[in-house]
Amino acid sequence: MSTTYREPADADVTLEELYDDPYPAFRWFREHDPVPWVPAAGRYLVTRHEDVVFVDNHPEIFSADEQGSLVTRVMGHNMLRKDGVAHDRDRRAAEPALRPRIVKEHWTPQFQRNADDLIDGFIENGSGDLFREFAGPLAARNLAAIMGLRDVADHDLQTWSQALIDGAGNYGDDPEVWARCEAATRGVDAAVDAAITHLRANPDGSVISAMLHADEPLDPDGIRANVKVFIGGGLNEPRDAVGVATWVVLTHPEIRRAVEADPALWRRVFEETVRWIAPIGMYPRQTTQEVELGGRVLPAGARLGVCAGSANRDESVFERPDEFDIHRPPAPHVAFGGGAHFCLGTWAARAQVAQIALPTLFRRLRGLRLDEAEPVRLGGWVFRGVLNVPATWDV
Repeated sequence: MSTTYREPADADVTLEELYDDPYPAFRWFREHDPVPWVPAAGRYLVTRHEDVVFVDNHPEIFSADEQGSLVTRVMGHNMLRKDGVAHDRDRRAAEPALRPRIVKEHWTPQFQRNADDLIDGFIENGSGDLFREFAGPLAARNLAAIMGLRDVADHDLQTWSQALIDGAGNYGDDPEVWARCEAATRGVDAAVDAAITHLRANPDGSVISAMLHADEPLDPDGIRANVKVFIGGGLNEPRDAVGVATWVVLTHPEIRRAVEADPALWRRVFEETVRWIAPIGMYPRQTTQEVELGGRVLPAGARLGVCAGSANRDESVFERPDEFDIHRPPAPHVAFGGGAHFCLGTWAARAQVAQIALPTLFRRLRGLRLDEAEPVRLGGWVFRGVLNVPATWDV
């Protein structure tokens, strides 16, 4: 599951190498140069767990409002790229729809209906790509409900999400990626505008409704920008967690036996999945002043790539970090970020993946197994996950 990386892993690392398998390079960086300058990415990469936590907890030094941010270019000025009061206002407006109690009582039953409906549609086929037919559509359908996007097709939401996250990681400045982003932006904006019109008169428990009717409501531009953020991370993170976890359980019989004997262990599968392969593997920050980090003095205005994917495999925090182990001693992974920008959708992701998607999939598809005729593929480093999960089951 990894390639042999050529040393030294410094300025020569390419975006293609990071896409194929970033972990050998990350390992080298953590040991030899924990905050390297990587010209291909146009930024310093923060690779050690300790430094990632420090960055997350000091927003006054490491600003989320990066100048020239690709996320801002793609999605507009959103809560992920705001600091302080501006960030807090956006977050407070959206937060009521994603509180743990609301997720448990309102959204989780809908997640279950969506999972069962999808499986009903393909169970008699006896085979299929569970990434394409289950993980992706389920994440899209759940997200549309949470957002309040009525009458948006699963396929459209998945297409928009992929275009947006590709743009947010388009450090190679690929013009074809920008073209897809522009098309996705038009589609999202039209769907959001339709939702705003409906929800002004018919408020409900969705995120868009919460932002519209907050004590400090967001204007349409703010809602559009923040919905794009949710469509990016809020779709790909549960999708990729379901895909990776399914693949891992199907290739680790001892884990499968454990979760079948004790379904409560699906929660550990989920947490270990997002540690082992963080779906959001890197996010940007920019220094507001000169600061020393990881033994390197960074000037004010330095662009950083905070590598959660590397921090979650830091040997100083996790024993045997490259192994998937649901029984490892508890340690704080950073797959959901930290500090003021801790992921707002964390509870929804845990519910839809650990409580609903994984146990439902393995309970309903009898004899579920990988289709050995086609290998499982992985890709990405800014966003990372499996690209397919070919499987068969008994009918």
